[in-house]
Amino acid sequence: MSRRWLWIPLLGALALFLFWQRGGPSIPDGSWLVVELSGEYVEAQTSPLSARLFGRTERPLAGVLSELSKAERDARIEGVAFRIGALGGGWGKARELRRAIERLRENGKRTLAYIELEKYGANREFYIASAADRVIASPASRNPFVGFASEYFFLAGFFEKLGVDVSYERIGKYKTAAEQFGESAMSEPNREMSESLLDSIADHFIAQVAESRNLAPERLKEIIDLGPSSPAAWLEHGLIDEVGWLDDALEAEGDPTTLESNVYAAVSAESVGWEPVASFALVYGSGPVVVGDGGRSLGGGPVFSSGAVTEAMDAAILDPAIRAILFRIDSPGGSPLASDIVWRAVQRAKEAGKPVVVSMSDVAASGGYYAAAGADRILAEPGTLTGSIGVFVLRPILEGVFEKLGVGYTALTRGEHADLLLSARPLSPGSRAKMREEVESVYRLFLERVSEGRGMTTEQVDQIAQGRVWTGEQALEIGLIDALGGFREAAREAKGLVGLDPDDDVYLVPFPTPKPLVQQLSEAMDVSLRSHVRAALPELPEGLRRAAALLNALPAGTPVLVPPVLPEIQ
Repeated sequence: MSRRWLWIPLLGALALFLFWQRGGPSIPDGSWLVVELSGEYVEAQTSPLSARLFGRTERPLAGVLSELSKAERDARIEGVAFRIGALGGGWGKARELRRAIERLRENGKRTLAYIELEKYGANREFYIASAADRVIASPASRNPFVGFASEYFFLAGFFEKLGVDVSYERIGKYKTAAEQFGESAMSEPNREMSESLLDSIADHFIAQVAESRNLAPERLKEIIDLGPSSPAAWLEHGLIDEVGWLDDALEAEGDPTTLESNVYAAVSAESVGWEPVASFALVYGSGPVVVGDGGRSLGGGPVFSSGAVTEAMDAAILDPAIRAILFRIDSPGGSPLASDIVWRAVQRAKEAGKPVVVSMSDVAASGGYYAAAGADRILAEPGTLTGSIGVFVLRPILEGVFEKLGVGYTALTRGEHADLLLSARPLSPGSRAKMREEVESVYRLFLERVSEGRGMTTEQVDQIAQGRVWTGEQALEIGLIDALGGFREAAREAKGLVGLDPDDDVYLVPFPTPKPLVQQLSEAMDVSLRSHVRAALPELPEGLRRAAALLNALPAGTPVLVPPVLPEIQ
């Protein structure tokens, strides 16, 4: 009986929702859309059910961009106000959001950015906000404008205290991911690469913001060095237009009717002139690259599983309505085997006459780049972290830990290189050489895949590989990608490949299709449990937390394709 009564309000809510969708809201001419930009945006299909049941705040970036694209065409919408709070994610997603504001302006919409922040290093938030016609900060906001920074941790000394010795083999002088675990300080190649990434991000930020705020780049650098921290100081230096409140700012725009984005979501795209002439598949590769069907990592985040992505690609190949595939990647890499399985799925799509265009988000490096390398076109944002064509294997030696803990240890082996299977003792010289051979073999295959996909010789790829991470701007210069851009630009490339006009409308159909309700419920409960477990663990610095999550998702004792622990450039 209790279960019956539980379903009655749910069914009622569903009926009201369907009625609302059918009728849609009434929107007077001259209305303003109010959009909140805060929290975490993800590059994967998410279950609305789990978000509602368990209060998850992650939202698909594609959904936000779709609503803003709709507003571009809606003649009833005069302007869009963005309420900007603390944002997660990287510079790829930030660029997508900034370009969405720029496109609204290009289509004659007024734009207003309202900043509500109290954090250090809110560069991404200000980078997005500065694209608007007017930038306003709430009186109590605090966003010290102090420049850019990234930090790195090296754990060899810590492991030594525990009695753990870490040995590793790597190919590529910039393949420095293992340094975090096997060294006590940053190597010179790592420093060279990290300084280059920091310069690229900072230079892009200064160029874009200076143009938006009508400041000379040198003047903006001076302002950053002054470190203005209060809204009054931002106003004085021309970083914002006003200190005040959002309701007052909207009143100054003529006190228009305002709509929240959840209300505007009920407006159909067709009602604002959207007329699709074709369907493209949208396939996501998000999180660590792993073998299998995947789902969610221990921390509750998505994984880029070879089985799920291959299934999606094959389904799109077999669907006669699908003319091209948009492959959206947000991944730091992982398993070489999984990356190669996905690479082959991309080749099958091309052989079937369905072009594949890769759109890179915040990161598509190492195994993430491997999976993309064979596509017809590759696009990235200026701040996307990509490349890192290299490989390493990490092998902790636990003999010292056992001694400290008083644990007795005996190993028995059969075979010249069976010590590769052991966890406690150092490798023999012969086994160490064998491990090196394996790493070199994976690297050679990686070079071949990139060589074939990018139309270079393996020698040319090797010169820009060596495990080095590049930003999207740098990757364009050296031929690792074809163009800069995000979702919109990738779709335009795909249209050209199938003979459509770049301005034609198309459906983006997510593959694989949504899961059954029972499976969604099961996964939602699993994610909720994982998030509670994660919340109970000690809070680590961001760099260490991301490294731990990535290592947890990857196979142990075999070569892996991951970049140096990716910098969080604030």
